[in-house]
Amino acid sequence: MFALTDQVVIITGGAKGIGKGIAATMIEAGATVVVTDVDESGVRKAAEELGAEFEVLDVGSKSSCQRAVKAIQERHQRIDVVCSNAGIFPQAALDTMSEEDWEAVIGVNLRGAFFMTQAVLPGMRERGYGRIVLTSSITGPLTGFPGWTHYGASKAGQLGFMRSAALECASDGITINAVMPGNVLTEGLKEQGDDYLRQMAESIPTRQLCEPQDIAYAVCFLASPEARYITGQTLIVDGGQVLPESFEALD
Repeated sequence: MFALTDQVVIITGGAKGIGKGIAATMIEAGATVVVTDVDESGVRKAAEELGAEFEVLDVGSKSSCQRAVKAIQERHQRIDVVCSNAGIFPQAALDTMSEEDWEAVIGVNLRGAFFMTQAVLPGMRERGYGRIVLTSSITGPLTGFPGWTHYGASKAGQLGFMRSAALECASDGITINAVMPGNVLTEGLKEQGDDYLRQMAESIPTRQLCEPQDIAYAVCFLASPEARYITGQTLIVDGGQVLPESFEALD
């Protein structure tokens, strides 16, 4: 069960972090994986390490998404799964955030999910099958963090998009779901230093930070043929981070 043998999978933001972790796990599950990223050297290196294919892709550009999807469909005749994972999270205080700051985050995180979903829909509808999995976050839909108003808005927006899109696609055998990670031990998080990582782990009931592979397992489930009766839903993967009402609850 939950094998992805012979499934053709696109993963955006696959050069590192969660995206790369999803790619590795899906390859283990038997999928043919195409990792994509705007960082050409990074995605090329990741593909070589993983034994995957790659495409250079800017999810904030509709034409770039259409081009990449067309190229992959021409090679494989179909696309079974899309993991819309690309995301950015530069901090910016609300008082000083520029319009450009806002648009950059919304453009990648939210508009990118829209463009990728729109690009693969015709082929999925024609075959009567498809799995689309968004990487959202607990930040925005459930929690907040100073400096991330644009990020939070984009991640909450993804879920609003997902629910209505899932309704439009349900009769065509296409499901659209989302995972909501907590703090994931990616390259960016590690750069914050050991003290920061220790403090973050102490705020999580499991007392450990999430690994990209933990997110990948959840994505693989939602992307599997067996998850055919699940659509428009979210799966929180955070070690219980959102559960305590105060630090006293962790004692």
